[in-house]
Amino acid sequence: MRDLVITENITLDGVIDAAGDWFGPAGTAGVDMSDVTEALNEQMRAADGFLVGRRTFEQMRDYWPRQTEDTTGVSAYLDRVAKYVVSRTLGAPGWEPTTVLRGPVAEEVRALKSSPGRDIVTTGSLTLVPELITRQLVDEYRLFVYPVVRGEGQRLFADVRAVPGLRLVECRPFSSGIVLLRYRTAAS
Repeated sequence: MRDLVITENITLDGVIDAAGDWFGPAGTAGVDMSDVTEALNEQMRAADGFLVGRRTFEQMRDYWPRQTEDTTGVSAYLDRVAKYVVSRTLGAPGWEPTTVLRGPVAEEVRALKSSPGRDIVTTGSLTLVPELITRQLVDEYRLFVYPVVRGEGQRLFADVRAVPGLRLVECRPFSSGIVLLRYRTAAS
């Protein structure tokens, strides 16, 4: 059984949407992010599936393949990883290898989790992620907590009633002030 892992950049007050570029290049200019990059590389080595919603997929497809001087390894990883996009409207994905999942989300994700392979990671996907959480399909949360308070924006657990029994399995601070918090769900 494969694990479904939600990885999010998140503020201290729980915001995950990228408005204001609080975690992008403008928010980290001049800061050594090599330890964060290594943590992301660890995650990429452990995963062979990438699950996102249509909007996140289109944003990433329009950005990452153009990053010819990416030293983080993210662009190369996204080019080769099996991508799964939840969408009823997406035509030809235009970024291989991609499979469009058009059926009921819970059924499609359960089928992915029961297939052979390593972790399936999802990130962004502000509509898909709450559904995955609500349907208790998530095995692990990897939260890169940035020392920022936004005060507004979409929060990770805003539309979720409860997440039963989270167990902290790692707390890793980085030189930038970012902290990785890894939680496993009670069922995993």
